[in-house]
Amino acid sequence: MTRNNVLTVSTIVMIILALIMIFLGFRSGPKILYPPVITGIGFIVIAWVLSVLKDK
Repeated sequence: MTRNNVLTVSTIVMIILALIMIFLGFRSGPKILYPPVITGIGFIVIAWVLSVLKDK
């Protein structure tokens, strides 16, 4: 696999994991809402950085 393929696959996997974490955070209730949502947003930011690195 080339560098771009690895970055593309890892970006897609991280976005899917982030969406699952955010969904589970909202589903679990207001008491433990923030940690999964913040972690999911962090995964999206990391995926965005990988996407930017892929284009260079």
